[in-house]
Amino acid sequence: MTSPDAALLVDGLASRPGHEWWRSAVIYQIYPRSFADADGDGVGDLRGVETHLDDLLELGVDAIWLSPFMTSPQKDAGYDVADYCDVDPLFGTLADFDELLAQAHARGIRVIVDLVPNHSSDQHAWFQAALAAGPGSAERARYMFRDGKGEHGEIAPNNWESVFGGPAWTRVVEADGTPGQWYLHLFDASQPDFDWSNPEVWAEFRRVLRFWLDRGVDGFRVDVAHGLVKADGLPDHLPDPEGGSMGGDDVDVPYWGQAGVHDVYRDWHKVLAEYDGDRALCAEAWLPTVKETAQWVRPDEMHQAFNFAYLETPWDEAALQSVIDESLREYAAVDAPSTWVLSNHDVVRHASRLALTAENPQGYGVGPRSEGQPVPELGLRRARAATALMLALPGSSYLYQGEELGLPEVIDLPDDARQDPTWFRTHGEKYGRDGCRVPLPWAASAPAYGFNDTGAAWLPQPAEWARFARDVERDDPASTLSMYRDALRARRAHRLGLGALEWLPAQAEVLAFRNGDVTVLTNFGAEPVAIPAGSDVLLSSEPLAGSAVPQDVTVWLIARA
Repeated sequence: MTSPDAALLVDGLASRPGHEWWRSAVIYQIYPRSFADADGDGVGDLRGVETHLDDLLELGVDAIWLSPFMTSPQKDAGYDVADYCDVDPLFGTLADFDELLAQAHARGIRVIVDLVPNHSSDQHAWFQAALAAGPGSAERARYMFRDGKGEHGEIAPNNWESVFGGPAWTRVVEADGTPGQWYLHLFDASQPDFDWSNPEVWAEFRRVLRFWLDRGVDGFRVDVAHGLVKADGLPDHLPDPEGGSMGGDDVDVPYWGQAGVHDVYRDWHKVLAEYDGDRALCAEAWLPTVKETAQWVRPDEMHQAFNFAYLETPWDEAALQSVIDESLREYAAVDAPSTWVLSNHDVVRHASRLALTAENPQGYGVGPRSEGQPVPELGLRRARAATALMLALPGSSYLYQGEELGLPEVIDLPDDARQDPTWFRTHGEKYGRDGCRVPLPWAASAPAYGFNDTGAAWLPQPAEWARFARDVERDDPASTLSMYRDALRARRAHRLGLGALEWLPAQAEVLAFRNGDVTVLTNFGAEPVAIPAGSDVLLSSEPLAGSAVPQDVTVWLIARA
């Protein structure tokens, strides 16, 4: 099966300025280890992704983003990279990647790969050489090695804490067996931070970019894009204990959002510009405001930045209108599209998050002993309405695998099954992200719900997964999958991604706007809202109450011919 738009999308030719594919694309995140497992070992792989490309084409996405599949000891699910220019055997081979890329392009689906430039694995050849070479060496200068404080260097260089919990510094044992220098790791101890003041690091990542661009990838999602550069002198800093783990709630953090990081992306922008086809960079940048995030997508830097302010906005009409207004204003000011996102591999799935009954900062996760357990039916209802609202907005939207099935967060994972470093480094205080990473259900009656044919799964799938299986939802017109499919089809037909938003007058607890010829109405209130006369329903996130929109429902309307 191929898309009729395949040649238009991936023929390598740049599109008209202002109409580049990434400005309006719907991009589907694939977390490879949990998507589909072709070899039956319990971990998803690249051939598993390839077998389901037609399902993604049927869904209607424009591009896929592959979370890391590069060589890694998998201490942090592949975000600890040991070789940036090869495929981990867990996921397949470079030949498998090339075939997946070719098959995606044949269907008109672009491919974005994850790149992790803030840190490597401690198994990376560079870090192993740094350990062997010793203090003051050129090898150590590629990473953030520092002498400790105290009479014998026994105190860490500063008080920074790891995102995953615990100290952000680990002391090494030198070749002669004595305690030595400390190295910085903003994440797990197995993920040493690069020193981006070193030109060798810049040159190495230019090489990595070109390796994948030469193979034909359409862009990169950049992990921890607001990191990389650390403030001079590495001053002490302790994060807000009530804030999210990636710094989006904090200001003046000496390791997030430093001005020098923009020079890195200006350099990368030039590398991508050497290639035809509007190759794109997307920033994972957790910053306090939309205005700050928009600075990552100025014309000579990155092309997209995840809109985490939107993701973190509560289910409230005034709050959503405010963040939508701010996003459209601030991104337009730098000639970039706003992106919209509700779920990913680092946050509680929005089918659960939108019905939590207690605060839950990013990175904490939800487990059986968490306060404020979600209300499942309410969560799914709100998730469908939120998605219908999001997909009607101008700009680019990101979907996370499984949300099109209405998958909730998996809460009741056994403690001994959890694998997120956050769980271990906080000694079980924070559940972390395993609950949004459980392998997908494809077939209700198959082993592992069709994830593979052996029944093995690296995280246990709950019994309720059967009712969310794709084969159950595929032909059910009322299913979440059908709603997503219908929304993406209508979004493309009405060119909503390249449209413009106009707010419409509405009663309290209602959001109403027009994008092109489509009117969108979301009811947050308890009282049903009448559909305007002369309108036909193009899409509804739930059945209507006669000619009225019930609570927590979004509708798309067009004027009756």
